[in-house]
Amino acid sequence: MLNSQDKKALQVKGEDCFILAECFFDRPFKRPDYLFNQRGKSAGSAHLQRNIIKFNATLFKHNQDEFINQVVAHEVAHLIVYQLYGKVRPHGREWQDVMCNVFNCPATTTHSLDISKVIGKQFSYLCLCRTHQLTIRRHNKVLKGAKYLCTRCKGVLKPNSHLDNGP
Repeated sequence: MLNSQDKKALQVKGEDCFILAECFFDRPFKRPDYLFNQRGKSAGSAHLQRNIIKFNATLFKHNQDEFINQVVAHEVAHLIVYQLYGKVRPHGREWQDVMCNVFNCPATTTHSLDISKVIGKQFSYLCLCRTHQLTIRRHNKVLKGAKYLCTRCKGVLKPNSHLDNGP
């Protein structure tokens, strides 16, 4: 759980990003509601139609500088792009332009934060070329008949009964 000072720091950085965008595009933008209940490995998420930004409190606690310097701008950029262009590719040209030209941030689509504090139990699966770790949600879907393919070799992932399925 974040204290009020941490929440305020994230909101202030968000406001700074909106002000930059308003100056750049010479138009106002509707401010979002901020929630601090993002779960899993995602640092944050932007809910476009609802105009909400969610942040992962656990990841923030362990990676405050990265959040302030990158994650907030990343999520605000999604809302700015939606308000400007409507529905477009999530990390497409428009989003990249906002990240680089408005916020002067690298247009990286994923974070490199330490997720050890938020990762749940993992299950080992094999394809034709390597071992994969699936979340409990994906593992349960496999048990119900879902199939996952390796993005590299396109082989179907099969449970690896020889490895310990611990975290």
